[in-house]
Amino acid sequence: MKRTPMTLRGAEALRAELKRLKSESRPSIIKAIAEARGHGDLSENAEYHAAREQQGFVEGRIKEIEHKLANAEVIEPGKLPNTGKVVFGVQVELEDQADGTRVVYQVVGEDEADIRAGRISVSSPIARALVGKSQGEVVDVAAPGGTRSYEIVAVRFE
Repeated sequence: MKRTPMTLRGAEALRAELKRLKSESRPSIIKAIAEARGHGDLSENAEYHAAREQQGFVEGRIKEIEHKLANAEVIEPGKLPNTGKVVFGVQVELEDQADGTRVVYQVVGEDEADIRAGRISVSSPIARALVGKSQGEVVDVAAPGGTRSYEIVAVRFE
């Protein structure tokens, strides 16, 4: 079974969503189904069908989260040996070789990725280009607008 890497923050977010689904969403859907059943004929009861559809979605999401957590390999970057190389969980500061702009990204699991928050998926093209490289190296990344070159300014294990 393939383990899925995720940060501690990502695992905690999934656990919180799972708890909310089980303690809030599931009971409210069960209540809605019971109320809709009380309205009589189920074949033409839109509220009943909508509640059943919502129940299917919530139960599917619960199973998906439980599977992800069961197969998760939680990695805390601050506890990794600082090799200076880009690995899962580290923050990496890059300088665009074309215009000198700098960005900081953290390499995270697929569920945690949020480019606006500076978190890139370990399976993204930029992360794949960076992993294994060290500070001072220049990497070429195939981007939608063409290949871009970035210098790795810093690698932080935080």
